[in-house]
Amino acid sequence: MSANSNAVREIYEAFGRGDIPTILAKLDENVEWEYGAAPHGVPWLQPRRGRNEASKFFESLAAIEIHSFVPKAILEGGSVVVALIDLLFTVKNTGKKVTEEDETHVWRFNDAGKVVRFRHCADTNQHAQAYRG
Repeated sequence: MSANSNAVREIYEAFGRGDIPTILAKLDENVEWEYGAAPHGVPWLQPRRGRNEASKFFESLAAIEIHSFVPKAILEGGSVVVALIDLLFTVKNTGKKVTEEDETHVWRFNDAGKVVRFRHCADTNQHAQAYRG
């Protein structure tokens, strides 16, 4: 397992503990969070630029209750790490559930081992419908 794959594992472990500072420390100061995302109004899937803005992603998760978050596979090719995640959560304001099987997370690293780009490849329609109720 390479340093980049290990970093992704450590990020998911920190996420499970609610240890956001450890996650943010693994991000480049100018990280592109949710790069390439089209507008859809879902707070936790918004494009953000920079470590401080990326921290707002974790703040946005207060809108949901995560029941299950299971990284199933971590795949790597050069500076890119891809993770497949099974996820179940409820949007608190609407009571609607979102179930993702094989939601894909794309992590791109620089030579210093910091995350420079990240995105969720998720069923944004399902997330948006659950968020809007």
